[in-house]
Amino acid sequence: MLYVGTSGFSYADWRGVFYPRSMKQNEFLSYYSQHFNCVELNFTYYRQPSAHSIEAMAAKVPDGFRFTVKAHRTMTHELPDDEPLIAREFEEFRQGISPMAQSGKLGCVLFQFPWSFRPSRRNYDYVLSLPDRLDYADVVVEFRNNAWARDEVYRYLRERGIGFCCVDEPDLRGLFPRVAVATSKLGYVRFHGRNAVKWFNHKEAWERYDYLYSRDELAEWIPKVRQIADTAEDTYVFFNNCHQGQAAINASQMRQLLLETES
Repeated sequence: MLYVGTSGFSYADWRGVFYPRSMKQNEFLSYYSQHFNCVELNFTYYRQPSAHSIEAMAAKVPDGFRFTVKAHRTMTHELPDDEPLIAREFEEFRQGISPMAQSGKLGCVLFQFPWSFRPSRRNYDYVLSLPDRLDYADVVVEFRNNAWARDEVYRYLRERGIGFCCVDEPDLRGLFPRVAVATSKLGYVRFHGRNAVKWFNHKEAWERYDYLYSRDELAEWIPKVRQIADTAEDTYVFFNNCHQGQAAINASQMRQLLLETES
């Protein structure tokens, strides 16, 4: 199955672009699920999810809709040095997203590691331990540092059944290249935009992702997405260029391009 959506959905500046101007925020998800078949939850990176709120979200979308959930920052960016503390963070996260898993609407958990997360024995061991730490959910990892762009990395992920997140981001030294790779039963692609000027030089986080893809830029990815989908059971394509509704615009365009190129 091919899923196309956006990284997050609850943005006030999407009113008038994607959502009707008068729509209440608590109506966003139901409306969103009428247009896309998946969403990537990013708020879980900033705060641990609560089972109550996750259960309520799952109830607002139809069967067949899928959520992917971003791992909390203590599981990727702010890893504790103490193993019991890591285990505690994972347990809180597990409990928070369990209603979504029970509903059958959980696609996977995304572990997005920062650029500073480089290959080392400790980091390899941690990445390869993720399926054991979160045994009721499929796991996908995203690397920002191109030092991970190695065939041996893809091989290790395949051996552990860990999914790999392909990325589209600026052509800057040190960032991950645009590769089309699937290392598990899940394919995963994230479009971050190509705003090279603001990627490392921004005041607000949204500036990094302030970018609207052209139709030609999206078309470059159609054969790559098809290639990934041919080897995976489910493939997720998400747009993270969320400022001013650009993600929703590009996700709609990508979905249309995929429909136009169906064989």
